[in-house]
Amino acid sequence: MINLFKSVKRNFLTTTVVALLGIMTLVDTVSAADHNWRFGNLYGRGTAFGEVYKNLADGIEKRTGGKIKVDMRFAGEGVGQAGLLAATKSGLITMAAPFQSMHAGELPAGVVEIGLPGGTSDTDELYKLFHEDGWDKILKKAYGAQGLVWLEPYIQTPVYIITKKPINSVEDFKGLKIRAPGAYGKFLRNLGATPVSLSWGEIYTSLATGVIDGSIGSNLIDHRDGNHVEVAKYMYKLPLAGAQVLPIVVNKSAWNKLTPKLQEAVHAATVDHAKEQLEKSKKWEAEAVAQMEAKGLKWSPEPSAADKKAWKAAGASLWDEYSSKDKYCKELIDVLRAQASK
Repeated sequence: MINLFKSVKRNFLTTTVVALLGIMTLVDTVSAADHNWRFGNLYGRGTAFGEVYKNLADGIEKRTGGKIKVDMRFAGEGVGQAGLLAATKSGLITMAAPFQSMHAGELPAGVVEIGLPGGTSDTDELYKLFHEDGWDKILKKAYGAQGLVWLEPYIQTPVYIITKKPINSVEDFKGLKIRAPGAYGKFLRNLGATPVSLSWGEIYTSLATGVIDGSIGSNLIDHRDGNHVEVAKYMYKLPLAGAQVLPIVVNKSAWNKLTPKLQEAVHAATVDHAKEQLEKSKKWEAEAVAQMEAKGLKWSPEPSAADKKAWKAAGASLWDEYSSKDKYCKELIDVLRAQASK
């Protein structure tokens, strides 16, 4: 009986020690990070750009030596695309990669930031605009006024429209319902189309069911990853914008809790992310076009001189319109006007 008691006691002590060690390990794991952040982005888990955002999260953890732990929230996992900006301002999530056109009413300057229709595709010009001509200072103020910290923006490739019916001239846009938020929607309205605001994840089903007749993507890779060519096979040759510039934003309260060294590390991670976005966008765009063409994608005929003139005219009024939205929009467009006058 005594031996049995000793055996039970020994086993109990062993189990208790193992359990305590397990709890200590769990506590140590949880407390290893000084800051636990939630990061909301535009894309679904497993998509090409979704993985690039995951690399940004990993980069922040690596550059901060694990002091910041980033929990990725892909599209459809919590906050919807249209709610990203508000969720970051409120602190529901800590950082976000928003699509500014979905937040035109909240932050008009973001619509100018992303690139009004007809903007340049020259990445060197865009870099100069943001880092030498003063757009970075203006945008830091615009986002800062809403409780957000604006970090290194990243560039994606041109914006194209995919449709269920062929577009042989700009006249064919009349009457079509096209997913095109923000300034893109205003541009297409000038061509007679009806713009619809939908998140990226809603595009496929909306095309398939006839809710919309076409859609823009943030780039051609979006159309590929969304399998849009299965339900819409026609692409118009003229891009709405030569490139898109999108931000990474962080809740200001969370940012202010970081040491200057950690803030510098997070910013450096967003610079790494911007480089990866541009490099992979260019590479993936060519691959995406080939893959969609293999699935039946057809391009519109070469636009006529009249079509190109109408296309240009559709965007001509947007500078004046957005300049009147708020002081930050005006400051941004004043810089564009100064550039154009040189």
